[in-house]
Formats: sequence, C-alpha cells, structure tokens
Amino acid sequence: MRLIQSHMIDGPAGALEAMLEEPEQAAPRYAALVCHPHPLYGGTMLNKVVHRIARGLRHAGAVVLRFNFRGVGRSQGEHGNLEGEIEDARAALEWLRGRYNSLPYALAGFSFGSRVILRLGCEAAGAKFLMAAGFPTRWGPAPHLEACCARKIFLQSTHDQYGPRAELEPMYAGFAEPKEIHWIESADHFFAGGLDALERQVEISGGENGV
Repeated sequence: MRLIQSHMIDGPAGALEAMLEEPEQAAPRYAALVCHPHPLYGGTMLNKVVHRIARGLRHAGAVVLRFNFRGVGRSQGEHGNLEGEIEDARAALEWLRGRYNSLPYALAGFSFGSRVILRLGCEAAGAKFLMAAGFPTRWGPAPHLEACCARKIFLQSTHDQYGPRAELEPMYAGFAEPKEIHWIESADHFFAGGLDALERQVEISGGENGV
C-alpha cells in the first residue's frame, strides 16, 4: 500500500497543515512540492486542480507534498500577501527535502501557487523543473523569469480569464530558456472540461524526460 500521511510542518508563521503521498507503483524517483491557489479566494491544498496535479506527478514517479498556506485550514498565521506564502513554501520544501534527501526535487503550483513556486524556484537553484498551471498574468509582470535558468513548464487553459493567451504569449516570449508551454483545451481558469487532459500532461511533463 502506498504511503499517505498527514503532517503539521513548522512554518515561519506557525504550523502548516500538509499531506504527503508516495507513488502507487514504485519507490519515488523525485520529490515534488505542490502549492494551491489564492488563500483569500477559497484556495486550499484540496482544490481539484491541485489534486489533479498531485496525482499526475505521483503517476510520473514523484512523492508529493501538498500543504495549506498560513491561515488556511489548520495552518496557523494570517495571509502574507505572497511574500509570506513564499516563505511557507520554502519551509515546506526544506521539510520535504530533509525527509527525501537522496532525491532530486521539483516544484508545482496552480494560479497563485504558480506565482509562489516560480519565485521560490528561481531564487533557490536546484529544482529539476518548475510547473506552473494557470499562471495569472493579470497580477502583473514577472521579471525574475527573464533570467531564471530552471526548466519552466507552463500548463494553461485555452480560455483562462486570469491568464489569457493574448497576455501570456508575449510575456512567455521574454522568459529565459529552458521553457515550454502546453495549452489545455478547457473552458476557464479552473480547467473545466479539461482536467483529464491537464493530468495527462502533468504526468508526461513530469515523467522520465522531466527529471
């Protein structure tokens, strides 16, 4: 039986509620941290897109840690206006890497979570890939991506109201290599009608060629 555990991780603003899951079929090949969407708009580690990303990564061979940002669920503290959540993710990543210290690691996130992991992954070198689903362009530019040498994987809905193609494509053109973008045919930011395709692409991108 595969490992599924609940944890409370020490974070900079108090304990962080987390869920750890190992792959179903074999020992993990790498460790992945997955971050959820905006805490002030109902985002949690149980979000359906986050769930699909986590499952796709597990099918690709990753042990996956999901967690609630400060002030969400059983996590302590109050919303940290992105900067605080980046520090939460840093603490969760340190915990995950300490537990699986022989494995490479990757970062993934949806919406607000994608902004978190792209900042963290570009600041802390060493991630095998950064996977950003539903990248919200309407929160402004991301100049750190213009010099970020980590492998960046963007998974975007074809009808994302918070990251429309007309806005993301010119931003993406200025991002540093290596990078790739996959457009998932779906109805909105939450990949309505396209969750199965999203999960398949996560598994492909995070698979043998991903690490």
